[in-house]
Amino acid sequence: MRALIQRVRQAEVTVDGRSTGRIGPGLMVLVCAMQGDADDAPEKLAARVAKLRIFRDEAGKMNRSVLDTGGAALVVSQFTLAADTRTGNRPGFSSAESPARGEALYLRFAQALRDLGLSVETGEFGADMQVALVNDGPVTIWMDSADRA
Repeated sequence: MRALIQRVRQAEVTVDGRSTGRIGPGLMVLVCAMQGDADDAPEKLAARVAKLRIFRDEAGKMNRSVLDTGGAALVVSQFTLAADTRTGNRPGFSSAESPARGEALYLRFAQALRDLGLSVETGEFGADMQVALVNDGPVTIWMDSADRA
């Protein structure tokens, strides 16, 4: 699985003008299931994301995780993280997981974050979503579970 993680002051996702998820301080996590992801990839990636130390401590250093700060997570599926741009001008997405398995892994990822104690809001899998956020820092980290078969 791949994730693009942003430290945010706030974030919201809407579908057809209705909010499906909104958070204050925490993490905006765009996530993509990839072909060949191991069965335990959602739980492993969630543990890494939840423990990622990208929040400031008292000395101003990035030394605290979202768990440490009591922040929330907004998790949005984004198959375009599987984009292959090595050739041509049109990205290919053949390495993204099929929609059925991709949705299952996405939902398990969000649940795994909840199981770790985070408050989690989500987008709507497969929908045309609009995402608004205030990136704090800015801090943006790319992460890959790198455990594909």
